[in-house]
Amino acid sequence: TEEQLTLFHTPGYVEKVKTLSETGSGLLDYGDTPAYRGVFEDASTVVGTVVDAARKLMNNEARRIFVPIAGLHHSMPDTASGFCVFNDAGVAIKILQQEYALERIAYVDIDAHHGDGVFYPFESDPTVIYADIHEDGRYNFPQSGFPHEIGKGEAKGRKLNIPLLPLSADPDFLMMWDKVEEFLRQWKPQFIVMNCGADGLNGDPLAHLHYTYRAHARAARGLCEIAEEFAEGRILGVGGGGYDLRNVGKAWVAVIDAFLETPMR
Repeated sequence: TEEQLTLFHTPGYVEKVKTLSETGSGLLDYGDTPAYRGVFEDASTVVGTVVDAARKLMNNEARRIFVPIAGLHHSMPDTASGFCVFNDAGVAIKILQQEYALERIAYVDIDAHHGDGVFYPFESDPTVIYADIHEDGRYNFPQSGFPHEIGKGEAKGRKLNIPLLPLSADPDFLMMWDKVEEFLRQWKPQFIVMNCGADGLNGDPLAHLHYTYRAHARAARGLCEIAEEFAEGRILGVGGGGYDLRNVGKAWVAVIDAFLETPMR
């Protein structure tokens, strides 16, 4: 609903998307995200699906949910960015804070691109425990997510950004992943949102990383364990980016296998 959207987005931006959705033309940002007829309804459906999933988890109707159409982590409160119109994770986090009074919500992002649309709006929010492994912002969009960005004010130390150099592969990811798990266990999250972006796999046209699907398998299985320890099993996976369809299938199947506790392939 529009009321849910404005928990994260400004009313002016929501109205702009509605207007351009009706005309079917124009840009929602500075060049990456064009409007088309019906974009408001499509983007709202993504958000609504993630909000519904979060509520199902909190109401014990499910333990793990994966929403492949979601993970639009570049959208900011007042603008689209990087192909992302509305920020589904941002809205869901607001719902979890306001409707369920959660105090430790973990957002973990392994997309090749830094999740700037989640990081900066919650940079000073101590209830959002943020961890992100991504390609170094000196070499890729959105040119952010550096190690010194650890949160501000009461949230200082509750954010972890780990940039990897181009050509980094599974051993590099897995070495850093151990730090992510240690960080999360320190804060004992009550709920985990995982952005499962597949664009870190070798061959993606919009990144320069060389992961295999095993990186996603390790991350998803590790997060499921942490969710069992601290969050009553609650983990919500969102698809994120990925621009090589074969890689997307491999990465997301690895995540789904982890959620279903299927033995590793």
